[in-house]
Amino acid sequence: MAAFLFVLLVAALAFALAIHRARLVVWAGFAALVTLLVQSGVTAGALTLPSLTGLSLLGWLPAAVLALLSVPAIRRALIVRPAFSAVRRILPKVSETEQEALQAGTIGWDAQLFSGTPDWRELRAVPGVVLTDEERAFLEGPTEELCKMVDDWQIRHHRREIPDEIWSFVKRHGFLGMLISKAHGGLGFSAQAQSLILGKVSSRSPDVATIVMVPNSLGPGELIEKYGTDHQKEYYLPRLARGDEIPCFGLTGPNSGSDAATMRDIGVVTRGMHDGREVLGIRLDIDKRYITLAPVATLVGLAFRLHDPEHLIGERDEIGITVALVPAGHPGLVIGNRHLPAQGGWPNGPISGSGIFIPIDWIIGGKAMAGQGWRMLMECLSAGRAISLPSSSTAGIKTMLRTTSAYARIRKQFGIAIGRMEGIDERIARLVEHAYTVEAARAATAAMVSRGEKPAVISALMKYQATERMRQAVADAMDVHAGRAVCDGPTNYLFGAYQMIPVGITVEGANILTRSLITFAQGALRSHPYLYAEISALQEADGTKGLAAFEKAFLSHVSFAVSNVAASLWNNLTGGRFLSAPEGAGEHAHWYRQLARASRNFALVADLSVALLGGGLKSRQRITGRMADALSELYLLSCVLKRYEDDGRPEVDRAIVALCAQNCLDRFEEQLYGAVENFPVAPARWLMRLCAFTMGGAYRPAADTLGRHVASLVLEPGAVRDRLTRDIFISTSASDPMGLLEIALPKVVAAEAVERKLEKAIREGKVRRFHGHDWIAEAVAKAILTGAEGEQLREVDGLVQRVIAVDQFTPAELVPAYGHGEARPGAGIVKAAE
Repeated sequence: MAAFLFVLLVAALAFALAIHRARLVVWAGFAALVTLLVQSGVTAGALTLPSLTGLSLLGWLPAAVLALLSVPAIRRALIVRPAFSAVRRILPKVSETEQEALQAGTIGWDAQLFSGTPDWRELRAVPGVVLTDEERAFLEGPTEELCKMVDDWQIRHHRREIPDEIWSFVKRHGFLGMLISKAHGGLGFSAQAQSLILGKVSSRSPDVATIVMVPNSLGPGELIEKYGTDHQKEYYLPRLARGDEIPCFGLTGPNSGSDAATMRDIGVVTRGMHDGREVLGIRLDIDKRYITLAPVATLVGLAFRLHDPEHLIGERDEIGITVALVPAGHPGLVIGNRHLPAQGGWPNGPISGSGIFIPIDWIIGGKAMAGQGWRMLMECLSAGRAISLPSSSTAGIKTMLRTTSAYARIRKQFGIAIGRMEGIDERIARLVEHAYTVEAARAATAAMVSRGEKPAVISALMKYQATERMRQAVADAMDVHAGRAVCDGPTNYLFGAYQMIPVGITVEGANILTRSLITFAQGALRSHPYLYAEISALQEADGTKGLAAFEKAFLSHVSFAVSNVAASLWNNLTGGRFLSAPEGAGEHAHWYRQLARASRNFALVADLSVALLGGGLKSRQRITGRMADALSELYLLSCVLKRYEDDGRPEVDRAIVALCAQNCLDRFEEQLYGAVENFPVAPARWLMRLCAFTMGGAYRPAADTLGRHVASLVLEPGAVRDRLTRDIFISTSASDPMGLLEIALPKVVAAEAVERKLEKAIREGKVRRFHGHDWIAEAVAKAILTGAEGEQLREVDGLVQRVIAVDQFTPAELVPAYGHGEARPGAGIVKAAE
């Protein structure tokens, strides 16, 4: 018994030392103490003097080795220097493009999740949704007015063009200059405001949202504001803010999409004629495609590889990726005809040109910024990617929830609202989960950007997670609406979103790439506590300086790895019960502890993955994709818990949080398990399985009863439904198909008791219901219903028939105007003077 207790005590102390990352000298002392006690006979229940002869001396070997390694000079000679030399020999040189991508953006909460010990204070320090009075007034004023102006069917079917009046409105009210500071004539809005404004417009029309989104995302405006010369800022920014200039940005080419290193667009520094005089400039040969706003742009931003064979601006032949501004009418620049992405009405097309000569000072930032284009783009993209598509996708999910929950309560089959059927409420519960979760993450991410962060990793996972969940939300909405959804027309409020889904999945880094290469493969290098510091040290030209930096990071990394193994094993054995939750977590302390437990498991698997696979991670994209999904679930769950607190902890939302939390943890575990089971290094796989899945699977998806309860919360008007769909456009006009839903829903709910009386009479054969017969009048005549009840049901039946009706057309109506060779309405309006 004494021996058993002794072993337990030693194991507990070893766990504690490992988890708290004790120094080597402490481990040496611990090993010596254990050896002393064992050889003194403590385990046998007696005390004797230890023998220091023969085999007993070997028992002191661990303590002696640890004591020697605790001496810096010995440790450096035996471990650190050999490791430094070996890894430096095999580590491939990090290219300039890769280095700039790694350095771009900032880390924050993502690094906390990678650390395995998230600091809840950092999460709570992220502000909630806060807008200035001016921003809120703009959201509720011009943005609301713009939404009311939009006729989605006319734009995406009849015109395939953004109408002139829409362009004029967005320019007049400054929608194109939200990102530009007030000092340069823009609105100077926060990222949170931009996100909500873009989202509200998206909830009405993805096409109109696109023309607002692009100038306020990655494009000349932001690049000029951050890197432009004084002259570029003073001249272009006010014009961009007023809409006198419509910008586009040419980055993608036929052979260089996600892989910028293969860019074939070339600029050569040379001398040429401009405005009648010889100047230093650049001769460009470019071929770009998929460029949004290109067909209507007046100002084109171009990215290209710059070469200087004559060394006119420096000592290098290859300067690097550079970004320049070129007016749309410049000689040699060709803006082609339009692409037709997803049958949308927003302008998109190719740009090309050969032998285009531009002055050197057309580089954004002037000659001094030559070769700095990739860094500029990566820094801006990390912020822009966090706002544009996440905001539009979030609004789209909320719109799918609002319309589908209303339709599911209005539409009846088998005598009940279809939303009461389990097959339907399963989809509605999923819509609620996505709406709550993605809005929580959108708000937190936008708040991070608003306070100056450029979250590269978080923006990547937000882009692909938001658009993927939007795709699922649209599919669920279409399934619930069934035939009502697939028949397109002016009353179909789903089809515009359905058409645009592939665009969001594809642009700003296709989701397959973003998931499998960027989020985890690059994210691990950027967000890991020590890996980036180790790589930077190994790239250091000064060997002595590099060794010193490597030693500090390497030893911390080893300690971190040991801590992860011990903590993961301990937390999974104890179910995470001893982990801390933030002060005041209350009823959600359990979810915080489980999130911390999952974070430590993720840190263990992530650390071993990058340590053992290294550069091979790029080719293990199934593993990196699963790890990206696992990280995403951790981030989304943390945002869910934050949102609940930011919203004032509404009691009714507890069920929604529980649904989101259980499903997040279940998906997290599924993805982590997949990564572990497919890990190519067997010993590491066994270790990860032992530590991260000690007791098998710890989580299960939310129960059906919880899903049914959550779905029921949104099947009638009320605070929950409004809170879940806040800040989208909600029409109240009966002539608008979405407004008709809003009018019909409360009337349908109010009439249900009366309707049940009529249904009972029909089942009993007292009233006949078929076409050509007024069954409501019959029910009133037989005193089954009062006259007022009959009128109530007649009004409701009329509304319901309008809600479920689908559009129909003559053959001629289905041929777009351009099919007859007619001019496109509004073509060229942007370039005309207002």
